[in-house]
Amino acid sequence: MADVQLVDVSTRDGNQSLWGATGLATRHLVTIAPVMDRVGFVALDFTSSTHMGMAVRTHKENPWERIRLMHEATPNTPLQFIGTGLRFVSWEAQHPDFMQVVYNRLVANGISRYVVLDPMHDVDALLESARMIKKAGATTVVAALTYTLSEVHDDSFYANLASQLVMSPHIDRFYIKDPSGLLASERARTLIPAIQSQLGAKPLELHSHCTIGLASHTYATAAELGIKVLQVACGPLSNGSSLPDAQRTVANIRDLGHTVDIDDRALAIVAKYFRELAAANDLPFGTPQDYDASFLRHQTAGGVMTTTRRQLAELNLAHRFPEVLEEVAKVRADLGFPIMVTPFPQIVFTQALYNILGKERYENVSDQIIRYVQGNFGRPAGTLNPNAKDRILARPRAKELATEPSPIPPQELRKRFKPDISDEELLLRATMPQDQVDAMQSAGPAKRHYNPQVQPVLKLIRELAKRPATSAIVIEKPNFRLELHRQKGFVSPGL
Repeated sequence: MADVQLVDVSTRDGNQSLWGATGLATRHLVTIAPVMDRVGFVALDFTSSTHMGMAVRTHKENPWERIRLMHEATPNTPLQFIGTGLRFVSWEAQHPDFMQVVYNRLVANGISRYVVLDPMHDVDALLESARMIKKAGATTVVAALTYTLSEVHDDSFYANLASQLVMSPHIDRFYIKDPSGLLASERARTLIPAIQSQLGAKPLELHSHCTIGLASHTYATAAELGIKVLQVACGPLSNGSSLPDAQRTVANIRDLGHTVDIDDRALAIVAKYFRELAAANDLPFGTPQDYDASFLRHQTAGGVMTTTRRQLAELNLAHRFPEVLEEVAKVRADLGFPIMVTPFPQIVFTQALYNILGKERYENVSDQIIRYVQGNFGRPAGTLNPNAKDRILARPRAKELATEPSPIPPQELRKRFKPDISDEELLLRATMPQDQVDAMQSAGPAKRHYNPQVQPVLKLIRELAKRPATSAIVIEKPNFRLELHRQKGFVSPGL
């Protein structure tokens, strides 16, 4: 039987699905990167513009530096970037010349593999993104066929989509992207052959989340049907709303008679490292999920679920999460059933929050909802609810957004900043608050070393050092003694 290979998604999709895209800093990544490079992954699904923005906002780290360091540490494994059309960090559409600069800098810093995804399956947009990426010098472009359930999205829909993309010289591979984990084995047995019949020699991969417990079983079916690459995550960054566990997937696929050429020892080390990191930083472990039929209605990927739970908790409204899910299904229906992939889960969830917190539905709406209804994201597969549409477009803000200026090219944007600004700094300053970029620059280079095993000791030292009466600290156990004495005050180690 055909060999099966793996793409690891721990550092991007796993981190986003389970840890809100905030759990991994540069030091966490570059420490384990050399081991990940030895596993034998086809690629590492490493970053997106959202993750790059979070590096600046949450960790005060330069995302371009992070990419360079990871590329240096993984010379044998391509790094992957996933993008959604003419968008970088912010939700606003960017000028094509701006996006060309984005791709140029990503390639120059070490990203060689790209996923092109359009939330509306706009073929022209997908082809144009692929062309720009290849112009920048990328090695591999993967076209996303984003899976969802609706009356429109049947097997022939995806087969037709693949047939329109396959002839492009700028697209090398395809993957079924199942962000909500809705692909059951029964559907896979008809969907996968339908798509494969259009691809010729171009490979097909499968990326499916574990949100309702279907993915692991579907992966076994996919291997049987000839899927060459399965996308997985490691240790605590797998399962839950993330993707199937790499070690369990390997065991299952081998048990079915397939071969998976990876270094099992290196894979075990990676999983152990992420488990220790999660424990040291009080980060959640992904766990196998039970089947939940409600997901067939709201169809929401893991990262948005995690973020929304956190937002509700900050408002002391965590108990209202079930109401939000019910409202998400209603808002999605009102909007003509958009596929729940970036940016639509964020847009729909935000509106659902507004609807349950307000006095009445659509009392408050975001600019992105208005832009969606105005058609700025493309044509929905279904029909918009006329009452909701009329209420949204009747707002004064809708008239303002209808006359928004066109995206500004980078040569014009550059005039807003200092003359000698680099392309990389320009891309951040044009899409993020200036104070966040300033804070990133003031923080200096990111730390590059991390040992999760020493974190409990460091935490203890920091807490004890806060006590002014403490003159000495002694930590002792069999075959270990650490003794610290106060002189001008303790300096906490920066690990």
